[in-house]
Amino acid sequence: MLKHIFVLTGAGVSAESGLGTFRDKRGEGIWARFDPMKLATPEAFAGNPEDVLAFYDMRRRNLANAKPNAAHRALARLEGALAARGGRLTLVTQNIDDLHERAGSRNVIHMHGELLKARCQHCSSVRLWPEDLSPADACPDCSRTGGLRPHVVWFGEMPLHMDEIDRALSQADLFVAIGTSGAVYPAAGFVADARAYGLRTFEINMDPADNADLFDEQRYGPASETVPAWVEELVTKGWARNDR
Repeated sequence: MLKHIFVLTGAGVSAESGLGTFRDKRGEGIWARFDPMKLATPEAFAGNPEDVLAFYDMRRRNLANAKPNAAHRALARLEGALAARGGRLTLVTQNIDDLHERAGSRNVIHMHGELLKARCQHCSSVRLWPEDLSPADACPDCSRTGGLRPHVVWFGEMPLHMDEIDRALSQADLFVAIGTSGAVYPAAGFVADARAYGLRTFEINMDPADNADLFDEQRYGPASETVPAWVEELVTKGWARNDR
C-alpha cells in the first residue's frame, strides 16, 4: 500500500498559470528568449546587478498576477488525503513560485529557492521580499547595501535541501515527476536514484522528458488535466501499490 509518495514538479506544472517553462521541445521556453548566462549566474549579478535584478523583478510581478491551477490544487488534495490515512507526500519543486503553497500544500521543498524571498550575500540572512529589488536596498539584518539578491539557485550554484531530499526519496514508495524537462541535474537524476531504491517511477508531462525511458509509466497532456485525474484515481479507487 502506498504510504509515502515523492513528487517532483517542474515548470510544466505552472505553465497553465501563465508562468513560462524554461525549456521545451518547441524552443519557446524562457531561456530561448533570454540568455541565462547574462541573467542567472553569480558572475552576471556581480558584473551587472541592475539587469539581473530587473529580470527577476519582472518575473516577480508576473507571479503576482498568476493563480494556482488544477494541478496545484490536486497535489494539495493528495497531501491531505495521504495525511488522513497516516501517510505523507514529499513535494519537491524546481519552481521558484509560490503556487503550490497558495493552492494549499503545506510542506513544499524549494530546491531552487523562492522568488518572493531575498538573500543577503553579506550576512546570508533570508527575508520575504515581494517588492522590486535594487542594488541600493539595505539588508534589514546587517544594514549593508549591494548584497541583496533573489533567493534563487543560479547556474553554477548548488541546489538547496539536497540531504533532506535524498532521505525522503530513500523512504518513499513511489516517485512521480510532473512537468519536468529531465534535462537539469541533479533533479533529472532523481528518477535513477528512485529506481536504485526500488521505487516505481511515474512521469506526468506535456511531452516526454529527456529521461522518459527511465520511467515505468507515463501520462502525457496538460498538467491541469492529467494531475487531477491521477489524484482522483488514487483517492477514490484505492492505494494499492503495483510492485516491480
